Amino acid sequence: MTSEHLLAAYQTLWLNRSFASKQSMTSEDQLHEAILKDLKDEMTHPRVRQTPHVKYHLGIKRILNSSLSSDEKVALTSLYTSLLDSCIQ
Repeated sequence: MTSEHLLAAYQTLWLNRSFASKQSMTSEDQLHEAILKDLKDEMTHPRVRQTPHVKYHLGIKRILNSSLSSDEKVALTSLYTSLLDSCIQ
């Protein structure tokens, strides 16, 4: 599954959210940046931010409850897991 396809699938989970579309960034980098931004809860005011583990749980629930294909769900869940590991270290 290509990173362009996964980025498009991820964007369907967040209908009202804007994503970085810098020309110098690949779609894989854009996807990683979007997921890390979600895990770090950067879209929320600092006083009410959740921990990366809470955001991971909410993100996985959103993925599993979506209408994405099983392959897309597995790929995004795997990516979320690996980025959570890098985020908390």
